[in-house]
Amino acid sequence: MRKKHDMYIDYEHFYRKHRRRGASKAFKVVLTVVLASAVGMAAFFTIKSHINFDGDKYSKQKDSAGNNGAEDKISAVKDNSAGNHAAGNDTPDPENAGINSGKNAGSDFMETVQTPAVTPVVQNPVDPIFTKERIPVKAKGIYVTSSKAGSEDRNRLIELVDTTEINAMVIDVKGDTGKISYLMNSPKAQEIDATTNQIADMEALVRELKEKEIYLIARIVAFKDPYLAEQKHELAIKNKDGSLYRDNNGECWVNPYKKEVWDYLVEVATEAAAIGFDEIQFDYIRFSTGQGIADADFGKEAGTKTKEDIITEFTKYAYEKLKPLGVFVAADVYGTIISSSMDAGLVGQNYVEMSKYLDYICPMIYPSHFGNGNYGIEYPDLEPLLIVRKVLNASKEKIAQIPEGEHRAIVRPWLQDFTATWIKHHQTYSGKEVRAQINGVYEAGYEEWLLWNAAAKYSVDGLQAK
Repeated sequence: MRKKHDMYIDYEHFYRKHRRRGASKAFKVVLTVVLASAVGMAAFFTIKSHINFDGDKYSKQKDSAGNNGAEDKISAVKDNSAGNHAAGNDTPDPENAGINSGKNAGSDFMETVQTPAVTPVVQNPVDPIFTKERIPVKAKGIYVTSSKAGSEDRNRLIELVDTTEINAMVIDVKGDTGKISYLMNSPKAQEIDATTNQIADMEALVRELKEKEIYLIARIVAFKDPYLAEQKHELAIKNKDGSLYRDNNGECWVNPYKKEVWDYLVEVATEAAAIGFDEIQFDYIRFSTGQGIADADFGKEAGTKTKEDIITEFTKYAYEKLKPLGVFVAADVYGTIISSSMDAGLVGQNYVEMSKYLDYICPMIYPSHFGNGNYGIEYPDLEPLLIVRKVLNASKEKIAQIPEGEHRAIVRPWLQDFTATWIKHHQTYSGKEVRAQINGVYEAGYEEWLLWNAAAKYSVDGLQAK
């Protein structure tokens, strides 16, 4: 197993080393002469063009391409499956059929993807030294598929930001299949050929969105990674006979107990942070709930640590690695873990403990995902405001278990902008139902929210105009 420090860059040390002040001018002159003698005048002028002699400062000049710092922050985007959330294709997710909090069939939703006409650009290494401060934004956001973000279709969504209260986009960097939506400069991802060219020039895309002051959130699917599991069987969840575990959809998952998986996720997140995302949001930060998972073999460590223990440990690990980079860290969790210890134990998500190591916790409180009678509501999908308000009031009580003065994540829920035709007592969701949920958020005392639609088609009439 690769040790943690093998993947860790001591950014502060690197910064001090290359920004050290007080070096003498004479020393720099001598150094320059030596270099010129050793490598010839041609090399001398090449080096000189990258060194700024101003007496007492040694500074590396900025890359004119604009891809080496926090100012030129970029966004990255998913491959186009519907993810850990509810899908817009009205099909239930068989894996989650036995859990109240189960997200429906979004995993199987795929959009038709057109190969970008633009020649793909390999993302250049970015200087990972971040000097920007983490400035919080009260996000009111939408989920954006990588196919939408990487095509002219994004203009419709940008218009939504320009004309309504929406100010944030959640864009897939690492999607449900395990593939990465652009040619990321990640050694681990490149090793298994996990990068794609779905976003032809991610840096240009991020610059475009940041110029419009859009708060950018990188969605990174964590432990549902069939691609990594197939490429590296040693990192996959196994059956007791040693074969790969597969969920109801036939997909493999990686083992959350494997620290190598943690390092891979942190590396991907680090690259997303380096190109300009404001926030890293982990989805599927949980165990599979598919048939047969109870008999899976997670290894020796599973004998001493529960699912909740290990997911909390990963959350803490990722937070400590990513926070110094100047990004916020978030996680998507099932809405029912707030009040159901059974669901929490099943998926490994402890609402209170995870909230200690996140900037934002994002419960998916889609009305359609609560069973009949939950929170005293006969048919939750028919009462969007009431169910949202009640769940978030329960969330407030739960978070209050963290002592005053200690770190607490901000609660930013996912809301439903799709119609759940797979349940008997449902209604068509449009602007009215979306607005009801948003009002439920406000009535519970919260200020932020995100809208989910697997096809990135939103009910504009439910949003306030600017």
